[in-house]
Amino acid sequence: MRQLLLKSLTASVAECALAASIAVASAAAAAADTPVTFQLNWMAGGPNAGFAAAVAEGFYKDQGLDVTLVQGNGSGNTAQLVANGRAQLAYADAVAVMQLIAKGAPMKIVSTVYQSNPNAVMSLKKAGIKSVGDLKGKKVGVPSGSSQTTMLPLLLKANNLKESDINMIDMPVASMVPALLQGQVDAVLGSIDAYQIQAEAQGAQLDVYRFADYGVPTVSTSIFASNDFLKNNPDVVKKFVAASLKGWSFALDKPDQAVKDLKKVFPEVNEKLAAAELAAITPLFCSGGAKYIGKAEDPLWTKSQELLSEVKLLPAGQDPKTYYSSDYLPPASAMRACKS
Repeated sequence: MRQLLLKSLTASVAECALAASIAVASAAAAAADTPVTFQLNWMAGGPNAGFAAAVAEGFYKDQGLDVTLVQGNGSGNTAQLVANGRAQLAYADAVAVMQLIAKGAPMKIVSTVYQSNPNAVMSLKKAGIKSVGDLKGKKVGVPSGSSQTTMLPLLLKANNLKESDINMIDMPVASMVPALLQGQVDAVLGSIDAYQIQAEAQGAQLDVYRFADYGVPTVSTSIFASNDFLKNNPDVVKKFVAASLKGWSFALDKPDQAVKDLKKVFPEVNEKLAAAELAAITPLFCSGGAKYIGKAEDPLWTKSQELLSEVKLLPAGQDPKTYYSSDYLPPASAMRACKS
């Protein structure tokens, strides 16, 4: 009886030890996953595929991060969320972010995904608009709170136009393409990664004039964060950027799987549309003299500062390095090089 009792006691102790070790391991695993909320610039789609791939393929998890992607409603609005302390880590057009930094907003750009902006003027071919200069006297749809609105003065100046030369109609983002197709406006300020694809998917024949080709070659959509978040979580930011760039590299190599990942993270996504969007943005990753995906080179920042200060969107003489930091990027050996 004593031997049986001893065996039973030994077994119980072993079971308790095993249960305790499992609990400790589970707690350690949970503790390793730092929660991170990432505010996007736009509704889910191809332009966010790299981040969704990083979630679904486990790249963030591999870095010990539990990342939640939050859909946005325009770069201008997303930049304001971080400036106002309502978001800490986000993704938006660099111009909108730089403007707020120049006004004192405590935040910094840490990685640039689009090396040139995707913004474009779009019109139906039947409208007969053959250049940006032809917008004079036309009704132009302008999206509320978006990067196109921020950059419009640059485009007008580069093409010898004034705001009074065009009839600007401010409208909600969702109304832009329908307004163009229904003839309510002659043209819209859109982008090759969203509006153009949506319109062409509905059979529209368009004339498209990219901002970058008409005098506005500026650094574009970037990951940025509040200064407090950068100060208090430098390692988290570095891990997030590294995993995000890995996600974008994956999306460029395996776009079909990246779109499936996007659908997994955001079930409401239209896969066909998302695939077209992802294909449209691919040239932007290594444009603007980029050497590595995710890093805009100093000359492009300098050019962007010059352009924006010309139209007083940024203060003249401001050091471009006040807007960004490369301290949170992976070492060059770990980054994907752009093909020359």
